[in-house]
Amino acid sequence: MDFPPLDFRRIRTYPLRERSNKVALDQLARPCKKGASFAEFLASLPHILVADDFRAVVNATVSAIRNRRPVIVMMGAHPIKCGLNPILVDLIQRGIISALACNGAGAIHDFELAHIGATSEDVQSGLDDGSFGMIDETGRLMNQALAAGVHQGIGAGRALGQAILDGNCPHRDLSLLHAGITHNIPITVHIAVGTDIIHQHPTADGAVLGEASYLDFQKFASVVAQLEGGVLLNIGSAVIMPEVFLKALTIARNLGHTVDHFTTANFDMNRHYRRTQNVVQRPTAKGGHGYYLIGHHELLVPLWAAAVLEQLG
Repeated sequence: MDFPPLDFRRIRTYPLRERSNKVALDQLARPCKKGASFAEFLASLPHILVADDFRAVVNATVSAIRNRRPVIVMMGAHPIKCGLNPILVDLIQRGIISALACNGAGAIHDFELAHIGATSEDVQSGLDDGSFGMIDETGRLMNQALAAGVHQGIGAGRALGQAILDGNCPHRDLSLLHAGITHNIPITVHIAVGTDIIHQHPTADGAVLGEASYLDFQKFASVVAQLEGGVLLNIGSAVIMPEVFLKALTIARNLGHTVDHFTTANFDMNRHYRRTQNVVQRPTAKGGHGYYLIGHHELLVPLWAAAVLEQLG
């Protein structure tokens, strides 16, 4: 085969000003001056990519609050271990978070914070000598609270919050479970049996764990049924909460509730298939908006909270 050289002199060009561009002057960031306010800092961010996604999540949150629509936070244990309880409790107290759902590990770290003002053991050293998760008080008190709750017909989150309240825990003001009780909002705990240290305790009862979590699943489904026009954030739960949310949303729609137009956002340190599908894309396909913000929780969550408070004035 013969491949004669192309005549590059015949290539057609067109003027730069006729081209459609993705970046323009009004989208560029502005240097933030020393001593600037937080509002000025937000205004200095570029209007490009995730900076605009962040603004969209903040705007949706503010709109939901002003229109009296739910702002639901789902989370794993990591936000608690990142020191974010004071910020989340403050948002509950201000009426910004309408409901909070977490996995079993999140409840454990919250419960320990309320009791001793500390949490999160060294897994490696405990695993090596067989002592990992074998703390007496955490397992005994939490399993006792869950059993008492099931006996009263209440779910895991409310039962644990009530135990913190009744026990007059010294650091209860740092607890999300306690905040749920004192501010009368749903705090639900979604347990996967065998994943949490309290399941290793001699007092663990599989029937209690299942019933307590199932009652909270029913409560969470009732919250999701009212999500129309609201916002749902997933902070650091890779599997359990995205799966629970998808099932709760299906139940709400199956029972005839309109849950089509709402905003979801996933805050996490990496991009993951399940969170992308079950939080950001699938649930909002009927007319909502989903966003995936990648970053460290200890930075993203305080920024989101501060930006929401700034807009609300």
